[in-house]
Amino acid sequence: MPLDTSIYPLALLRLDGRRWNELRRIHAQVSVQAAADGSSYLEMGNTRVICVVLGPAEGKDKGQRGAREGEAKVGVEIAVAGFSGMERRRRVGNKRTSEMQHCLSTAFSSLLFTHLYPHSTISISIHILSQDGSLLAACLNAATLALIDAGIPMSDYLTACTVASSASSSSSDTATSDPLLDLNGLEEQELPFLTIGAVGEKVSVLMLETRVRMERVEGMLAVGVEGCKRVRAILDGVVRTYEKKFG
Repeated sequence: MPLDTSIYPLALLRLDGRRWNELRRIHAQVSVQAAADGSSYLEMGNTRVICVVLGPAEGKDKGQRGAREGEAKVGVEIAVAGFSGMERRRRVGNKRTSEMQHCLSTAFSSLLFTHLYPHSTISISIHILSQDGSLLAACLNAATLALIDAGIPMSDYLTACTVASSASSSSSDTATSDPLLDLNGLEEQELPFLTIGAVGEKVSVLMLETRVRMERVEGMLAVGVEGCKRVRAILDGVVRTYEKKFG
């Protein structure tokens, strides 16, 4: 059933009861896998992922050694559970999975202090348990928590969220195309959106999977960066709570 977005400007509420700038419920835990160097569990709405970090460890052969001379290599592997989607036969395609792996590897290679671990490998494994929108954002947030749990130095939190235009990509009406923050699965299927990952005020990840009119991008970026700040506050609270409890 197509998503009727014409009611958004009138009701000022989305189908799940949120306003345009509201995040879904975010629940996170760290150190959920005792055998790993670092791990995390994260829920963004009904999207659920587990992240496990191993390393830094010495590469077994030259192909696994640092991506650049004197720096550690950041490897990312994403596994999708067969029951994660609405239909068991439909899974994240290999192409999109590869794109997400490359995106995470590139983002964290520039964020982590890889020069402290030359000739080594940092392995990030992400298991997707449930999909309901903002999948890449959830993977980035979970990986950030797991890397912090592993004690790997980084410059700051990398937090992410999605933001969409409430009008279709072909519509030229910018007056009613208010940005929507943190999309669910149904909204992602019907609306043009992008995924933003921010380190403080700096945009580190920008993934655009649908066409968006240029005049709307600036407003979407502003809402997305503000959303990333709120996600950062939530993740920082999770880390500080765990530190007080077990530190």
